[in-house]
Amino acid sequence: MTKLGSLLFCPDCGTLLSLPNEGETTVLCELCDYEEPASSYDNFETTTRSHPEAFPSALRQKRKTQTKRHETYDQGTLVSEKCPACGYLQAYSKEMQLRSVDEGSTIFYTCASCKHGWRVNN
Repeated sequence: MTKLGSLLFCPDCGTLLSLPNEGETTVLCELCDYEEPASSYDNFETTTRSHPEAFPSALRQKRKTQTKRHETYDQGTLVSEKCPACGYLQAYSKEMQLRSVDEGSTIFYTCASCKHGWRVNN
């Protein structure tokens, strides 16, 4: 028998051996029919540990926040568009297809002066 942590393995084929049922004198390897005496399990303590992330929880997921930083990114094209916040007449624009293909695209604007952002559905 080979012991690794709290697990017992068959010495012939390496298969994980099951725990003996009550009253059994031997444990039979399911793969090669090796017989291990049930006394090998006497005073045997089984310890199981799980990492907290091993079982994802919907509540735990809601507690997590993700922050994205966009230090260097493509600002888009500088166009003549009036900012609704400060009235500046230039903004950067980017066009994205967010809705279904048969509908128009969405244009995202960012004011070149105050960095206010807004969008327009095309």
